[in-house]
Amino acid sequence: MNRLRQISVIAFLFIQLSVLHSCEKTEAQAVPEPEIELTGILKTLQKEHPRLLLTDARLQELKTMSNTDAKLKKYAADVVAQADKDIFKSPIQHVLIGPRLLDKSRECLSRVYNLAFAYRWTDNPKYLAAAVANMKNVCAFADWNPSHFLDVAEMTHAVAIGYDWLYNKMDQPTRDQIKAGLIKLGLNEGKKAYAGNAWWAKVDHNWNQVCNSGLAIGALAIAETDPDVALAIVPKAIEYLPFALKNYGPDGVWGEGPGYWGYATDYTAYGISAMQTALGNDFGLTKLPGMNLTGYFPIYSAGPTGYMLNYADAGEKSKLGAPHPDFWLAGVYNNNHFSDFVIEQLETRTANVFDVIWFRPYANSAAKRDLDKFFDGSVSLYFSRSSWTDPNALWIGIKAGYNKVNHAHLDLGNFELDALGVRWARDLGSDDYNLPDYFGSKRYTYYRLQSVSHNVPLLNGQNQREDATSKFIKHGEDIAEPFSVLDFSGAYKDFASSALRGMKVIENRKSALIQDEFILTKSAEVVWGMTTDATIQIINPQQAELTLGGQKMTAKILSPENAVFKSESALQVAPQKLNTGVSRLLAKVPATTGNVTVSVLLSPQWPGITSNYSGEILPLEKW
Repeated sequence: MNRLRQISVIAFLFIQLSVLHSCEKTEAQAVPEPEIELTGILKTLQKEHPRLLLTDARLQELKTMSNTDAKLKKYAADVVAQADKDIFKSPIQHVLIGPRLLDKSRECLSRVYNLAFAYRWTDNPKYLAAAVANMKNVCAFADWNPSHFLDVAEMTHAVAIGYDWLYNKMDQPTRDQIKAGLIKLGLNEGKKAYAGNAWWAKVDHNWNQVCNSGLAIGALAIAETDPDVALAIVPKAIEYLPFALKNYGPDGVWGEGPGYWGYATDYTAYGISAMQTALGNDFGLTKLPGMNLTGYFPIYSAGPTGYMLNYADAGEKSKLGAPHPDFWLAGVYNNNHFSDFVIEQLETRTANVFDVIWFRPYANSAAKRDLDKFFDGSVSLYFSRSSWTDPNALWIGIKAGYNKVNHAHLDLGNFELDALGVRWARDLGSDDYNLPDYFGSKRYTYYRLQSVSHNVPLLNGQNQREDATSKFIKHGEDIAEPFSVLDFSGAYKDFASSALRGMKVIENRKSALIQDEFILTKSAEVVWGMTTDATIQIINPQQAELTLGGQKMTAKILSPENAVFKSESALQVAPQKLNTGVSRLLAKVPATTGNVTVSVLLSPQWPGITSNYSGEILPLEKW
């Protein structure tokens, strides 16, 4: 730790001590707030604090349960251990990265939740002092960066939780100071945004849930003393949230990818949970189609390697974590599949505060999981696997949908493949959001967002159309050879009147077949492509051997006869991400017109098993 940071931490600890001194006298100095008649949706407000997410009654229930449930006891200890680290962190600074204060808002959110929970769990005043000091610090900022409103929403959430959870332990001047900052820097900015028809208020992606839920949580924290502020915000959030929540329908998939499923669903849970605990009402939001199924999304979206089906702007090699909102979803929908899955993931991970707040005991539901799963939605997904218990199992996922979904790449038909403990076919993930015009006109000039970097076919080297849609036209589950067929003609209509892709798991779930069928209306070279970390050896023009992690996989071109395997590097130059060590396996078909079928067999080399696939090519209409 450098000297300047040492001084900063020491000063912050001194502030915490002074806060602790004032908090120790809180109950004697507390002045009752004047009673205000509440109207509208606030009529059912639970006026006592704490009322957001974790009430005192729920806290006591959890404490009692932890006496006999070792998992819950461990989760709470994890949060307290993190709070012990947070005490000694430097004060958060108002420093932007690019246009964002977001990492600071998230740091404050994490600290306040950890510290406030640790105080309520242990009654140790050191956590109270640190939580209050962090809130007072950010409430002294000039602003919470309203030009990037996620920052305001998350900081509002952070301060609201601390204000609510610690309300009865802070003296009146401290409460007034924190509430003033919450209103000025958070809620008033929200009121202005709503009055100005903020672009994010009704969008159908994560910005909706984060901004509307963050503001609603803030408004509910101060609703009994400032009902005018709350009534300007909470009804708006309730009205606008369905614009995004409808996109969970019908089957619970999230179009922005697995990373943003976590972000969007976290805030869906935070916002609705706060309404449930503060108002006793979720206003029908949990009844929207797909909400009851979305807890399955992270369960099936991860392969045995732990890597996700990494579509859209998911981070590179995005790995499954413990999907914390699945605990909340399990409680709302009484579905043990969701909570059990979180508990299984936490066997090797550190729990966070939400794993405690929404905890449900383990119910041993894992044996009932399906090997094959189809999800319909704005993005549609199909998954198949050979086992839930074998870490070397085969798993494959493939997507259809709409190329204009928020955060989308040009990747309709993209697939990823696990086997033998290795991710053979992979997605590179997002690039740096601070690249010039990353979310604008230059978006699809960046390699990682183009079709050429994905496991999709290329016609004449061109990207898929940005306005393209696709859909699964048939699929089969719980059969000897599970399969799916998607129509992505819209992605290739500049060259083809029809474009179909089929994926089938064959040979007792030991191999995968990828088959593309085109009716070309213009002469075009057809290139089947797959991105991989494996070393590629071309054995002959129609056979390649991939080696990765001490394992091998064979790729064979079954059709057409004139297709040949080639390989190329995925290496790029800065400022784009470099993709060091990543290669592309390509099956190239010379320029032609008319009907073209490209069929590639992917056969992991299982110990003691030899692939003996006959090579028969069935048209997709007969699958």
